[in-house]
Amino acid sequence: MDPNTILRRAREEELNVIGITDHNSTRQARLIKMEEKDSGLFILAGAEINTREEIHCLAFFDDYETLDVFQEYLDRHLPDIKNNPDYFGDQVVVDFQGNIRFEESRLLISGIDQSLADVAHCVRELGGMFIPAHVNRKSYSLLSQLGFIPDDLKAEALEWCPDSALNVMELAARKASKFTEICSSDAHYPSHIGQRYTEMEVEEVTFEGLRAALQSGINVTCCE
Repeated sequence: MDPNTILRRAREEELNVIGITDHNSTRQARLIKMEEKDSGLFILAGAEINTREEIHCLAFFDDYETLDVFQEYLDRHLPDIKNNPDYFGDQVVVDFQGNIRFEESRLLISGIDQSLADVAHCVRELGGMFIPAHVNRKSYSLLSQLGFIPDDLKAEALEWCPDSALNVMELAARKASKFTEICSSDAHYPSHIGQRYTEMEVEEVTFEGLRAALQSGINVTCCE
């Protein structure tokens, strides 16, 4: 999952927009976003946050300055639990020449000390997009951890995992949800890139154009 491989696989899968969201870190996303003009892709840069409740959620930002402010927020609230590279793997930021630019010593999959509501508020205050991730998975999701979708949740969309055997709780939550449904590959390996994706019509392929399309929910379709 080095930057060159990610962009090459995305082009092979004929994707137009990709999101780079490492666990509790924006650093790799920032570096990849810098190559956007030459990549032929629109790159959403952000992070996949693990909240205090152990709910995974996605946050995206439109400029490097805001992305750095959010990284400072993550750094303040990530617990001081050391990573064990032999067990969890190396936590490195790699550039397009294969050089290691940064290594995080703390365990990035830890839950930060901020709630779902806290994270959502921070993202919205910074003008970002907020999307709870894989909300119907059996772990690290809204439905696994809370059992429901909060009425006061503010988000651009909810990411669902396609499932032909929804249980009653999932089906009820889906019917009651007022949010646009999206799906994505959640790729941790190159072969997973593009295995699920969302088709949508946008006025223009920009951060605000994508936000508007997600908020309207018109002509947004999950695909496999």
